[in-house]
Amino acid sequence: MPIIYLSPSTQENNMYVTGGSEEQWMNRLADAMVPYLDASGIQYTRNTPDMTAVSSIRASNAGTYDLHLALHSNAAPADRYGTVRGIIVFYYPGSVRGREAATLIADGLKVIYPLPNNVRAEGTTAIGEVRRVRAPSVFIELGYHDNPDDAAWIKSNLDAVARNIALSLTEYFGLPFLEPMAPRSAVVDVSWGYLNIRDKPEPSAAILAMAYDGAALTVVNQWQGWYVVRFGDVLGWASSNFITLI
Repeated sequence: MPIIYLSPSTQENNMYVTGGSEEQWMNRLADAMVPYLDASGIQYTRNTPDMTAVSSIRASNAGTYDLHLALHSNAAPADRYGTVRGIIVFYYPGSVRGREAATLIADGLKVIYPLPNNVRAEGTTAIGEVRRVRAPSVFIELGYHDNPDDAAWIKSNLDAVARNIALSLTEYFGLPFLEPMAPRSAVVDVSWGYLNIRDKPEPSAAILAMAYDGAALTVVNQWQGWYVVRFGDVLGWASSNFITLI
């Protein structure tokens, strides 16, 4: 299964003109993304508000991630304070996969942002979380928090933005997008051998774990004869033919 490093802003002193901080609202956005990530089988590791950009980079580089995703909001220069609107999705210019992810996310956000012509993907070497991480990286500047209209749009559209970004991530990873559903307890039901838990809903996909008859697991979602299951620390796909809901 794909795994991302989810890095919402830790900038507690960047204040929204409508109240609250960049750290607060980007962590709320990350919270809103979690059900959509789980539903479609995208694993994640997340930074914490007490971290910094430097420690987030260090933590990302200490693991093996398929994408580093940083969630931020922007601020205009002092001479243009409150007058600029738009979304910029940054990527490292030399990263083909980073550019692909950034383009998918920017194109998705154009659908829900009120000024789609003000949404773009852009290469940069000026941002540490783009330049210094080992994984392909995307750094989203989700509107301008010094602009009343952008700040209000972010705060009132957290779920829509979370869903939209998750949808783009499923496109990037080649997974079906699934709406969240209530998890169900289940057991493996095989007459012999074991149940393979795979990284995609395909019979030939890589095997992440093997669960023997009677093993307990949690069904997170379902799609075309496959379940998204959590088995211990593993999140993966398994054939619904060999799982009994309880």
